[in-house]
Parts: sequence; structure tokens; C-alpha cells
Amino acid sequence: MSRTLNLGRISTRLRRIAKVAREDSQRVLTSLSHYIDEYFLAEAFARIRKDGATGVDGQTAKEYAENLMDNLRSLLDRFKSGRYRAPPVRRVHIPKGEGKTRPIGIPTLEDKVLQKAVALVLEAVYEEDFLPFSYGFRPSRSAHQALRDLRNRLMSMGGGWVYEVDIRSFYDDLDHTHLRSFLDLRVRDGVLRRTIDKWLKAGVLEEGKVTRPVKGTPQGGVISPLLANVYLHEALDKWFATEVQPRLSGRSYLIRYADDFVILCAVERDAHRIANVLPKRLGRFGLTLHPDKTRLVRFRRPAGKVNPKGPDRPGTFGFLGFTHRWGRSRRKNWVVQQTTMTTRLSRALRGIGEWCRKYRHRPLGWQQEKLSAKLLGHYAYYGITGNSDAIGAFYWFTCRAWQRALKRRSQRKRLRWKKFIAKILPRFPLPEPRIVHRYA
Repeated sequence: MSRTLNLGRISTRLRRIAKVAREDSQRVLTSLSHYIDEYFLAEAFARIRKDGATGVDGQTAKEYAENLMDNLRSLLDRFKSGRYRAPPVRRVHIPKGEGKTRPIGIPTLEDKVLQKAVALVLEAVYEEDFLPFSYGFRPSRSAHQALRDLRNRLMSMGGGWVYEVDIRSFYDDLDHTHLRSFLDLRVRDGVLRRTIDKWLKAGVLEEGKVTRPVKGTPQGGVISPLLANVYLHEALDKWFATEVQPRLSGRSYLIRYADDFVILCAVERDAHRIANVLPKRLGRFGLTLHPDKTRLVRFRRPAGKVNPKGPDRPGTFGFLGFTHRWGRSRRKNWVVQQTTMTTRLSRALRGIGEWCRKYRHRPLGWQQEKLSAKLLGHYAYYGITGNSDAIGAFYWFTCRAWQRALKRRSQRKRLRWKKFIAKILPRFPLPEPRIVHRYA
């Protein structure tokens, strides 16, 4: 069966699941696993990343694909019969900034395939339930849509009070008992639930030792973002929409991307009420707020000239890698500006400098290709309206870092900046700054 025909078949099944979920938002679905067959798993295999790091078994996508359908039939049989065993997740740590690291779990390739298949089925159910202000890891939604919504809300309100929230170690502290109770409200298919439990209980392999965590879901798992959204949908989103907003005196909005979210309030008293009750609400579900990164920010639109040291100056806050502040537009109107956070920019610049030093002896064409990809990736995320200065600084620093690294390739012929600009850059050009998201 061709990929096109298979995709149509899978899409029909997912639409059928979504229709059932949509028709009765209180219905508990007990029969979903029969939608998953070998062709469903084949589509799941097609959708996962093939170039990622390997899990504990070291198996690559290329090796698995050599006998794909037989492998998928074996996986399906073990999944349906309950004989599937979730292997330990290999844990690595990636730099997070400020000397800290973020743990990432790397499942085996077969685990990724099955997780993707189960996630597709659950996604068809929960996309009918999730609220519109949730943007993280959902189909046809992105961080830039969340940023645009946030900016538009602030502009329409004329600012207000912003509750900038940071949940401490959310993916590590996610409580399995609460997650199971949340899943019970919608999905009680025995095959799916047993398999999810196996993933939650799967050990973590780190430094040659396997540990069995009693809470949390490893970042990096294909199904982890969906489980996180289910958790926060019940613990936060529904509570805010049904219990908090009706009791407030002014306009309020919640903008959430996975475990990152901000709450906007037009009235100061409302903001303080939320700040008082939110830690208790999340505490009921085993979550705590970071005391240094959670704060209430006065974010009123300035009425006129602003004294930068005055008590009435508007504050700033961070969300999804951008600092939000009030600034003047080209027409001298007050607008919400979104610029790259200093910590994120510093981290990116440091990474570019280290990369240029490490690979300075490689061929110039190869270096140009890799640096171009890094720049385009940076522009793809940070290239938004009003952020030209920051992405321009990133481009300029990349050129400088490249020139300094090439300058050290030879002690006899030093490559000066003017020569780099006149001869190297025209021959091996790097993509110049560009605004990719013009939503403001």
C-alpha cells in the first residue's frame, strides 16, 4: 500500500475517533486500540524523526526499516497481547544556560513508533477537549501563534498586570496517580492504558545504572508532551476557564505553551487573587512554582513620556524566549515589543563561538553550509516583527566569530576583518537577517 493511500486510511480512522469524542464531551472511551494496526504503525514510523540519537538498544531507523513490516507486525502483536515491554530510557543532559543542564530521555526506536501511534489516537480524542489558549505540541499550533495571541491581548487591553509563571521541574514532578485519574475521565481502553503505565514505569538508564522513578515523564519521549497537556488541561486550563475567570471583575487571559504560561489581568486586584490561589491549586497536584522565576509584573501602557527610573514605569517579562516590553513604534505609538531574551541570545552567541573554534580547520564550503543552517534556524524562530536588532546582532557576531576562528588557522597568514569582508564573505556568503513572522 502506498504512503498516500495509507495516510488516507489512517486519517479516516482519526476523524472517526474525533467525531465520537466531539459528540459527547463526557463520554469515556473504552475501545480505541483496535484502530491501531500494522498500517497505523507504518504511518507512525513515517512521522518520527529518523536522525535522532539511538536508545539503549542502539538500533537505528535504517536497520529497523530493512525488515519494516515484519518488525511492525511483531510490535503490534506484543502491543495487543500485553507482552510489550517498555525498555529503559537513555538519559542525557543538554546545556540549559547559566551552568545548568536539562535531562532528556531517549527512547528506543521501536518505543518511539509505538508512542507515536498511541499519541495519534489520544490526540484525536483530546483535541476535541483542549482549550484554545493552549498552544504547545498541538497540531497546527505553534509558539509564534501563542506569542501573537499574547501580544494582541496585551494591545487590546492596553496592558495590565502579567503573572509570569514558572513551574519547577514540571516533567520530573508530574504525579502518576493524578495523571491516571485525568486519563480515566476520557480514555479507559485497557490496551492503551497498560502500555502508558509501562512507559511511566520504564526505568532510566544513566551512567550505566537503571533507576525506576515513581513520578515524572522523561522529556524527549514522543508521548510525553501529550500527557503533559492532558495533565495541565485538567489541573490548570479547565479550572481557570470555569472557576477563575467567572469570578474576576475585569478581563483576563491565560496563554499556555506546554508548561510555560502567563496570565493577563486588566485589574490589579484580580491579578493578586490569582497569584494567591494558583500555588495552592497546583500544589494539589504535586506541582510547585519557582520562587525566583514566578512574579507579578505591572505592564500598563505608558500614558506619555516614561521616566526609566520612576515608580510608574512598566515592567518587562519573559515568555517563550522573548522579553516583552512597551516601546515606541515607527509612528511613535506605544506598542508591545518582543525581543530575544538576553540569556537566550548570550547562549546562542556562546554556542556559535565554540562551534567556530572547534571546526575552524574544516573546508570553508562545509563551514558555510553549517553556519547558514544555524542562522536560518535562528531566524525561523526569533525573526519576528520588532526583533530586527537582535537577529542582526546574531548575524554580525556569527560573521565575527567565524573570522576570528579562521584567523587562528594559520600563524603565518592572519585573516583580518577587512580581508574577510572583501574576499571570504562574498565567496562564502551567510544568509542575512530576515523577518520570518510578520504578525504584528
